[in-house]
Amino acid sequence: MLNKLLVFINSLVSHTNPSLTHPNSTAKPTLFVCKSCHRSSEERQKNQPCDGTILLDQLNTLCGDKFLFDALEIKPVECLWACSQGCVVSVSSQDKPTYLFVNLPPEESPAALLEFMQLYIKSRKGAVAWKRVPELLQSAIFAQIPPVET
Repeated sequence: MLNKLLVFINSLVSHTNPSLTHPNSTAKPTLFVCKSCHRSSEERQKNQPCDGTILLDQLNTLCGDKFLFDALEIKPVECLWACSQGCVVSVSSQDKPTYLFVNLPPEESPAALLEFMQLYIKSRKGAVAWKRVPELLQSAIFAQIPPVET
């Protein structure tokens, strides 16, 4: 029964976006940024952007300088369901583990995240050795989720 369900889900995904399951996919690694995140310890002032929006803007600015836009996709999301954890981002790519980073300082994190993304993209399987993870991000890694096998 479970196998039938998995086959059904796989057929839905492959019809919706063939690059998600095609073995020679050119799907880009994606950095999901929660744009509604705000550090729980600080009250957001009225009419000021959330920390997540500040982080997203800084990432987009830096990304234009350090990456070709076809190497990485930065996607804003409304919520990553970790609201008590401050700025939250997720890194994901086909056949690679997904990383979840929390409590990121919006002013200091963009360069470290892009440095991590360079390591992640260059790694064939997406595994980044702990000692190579930028120091700022070492305490921010909340989870490394194994890739879904296709």
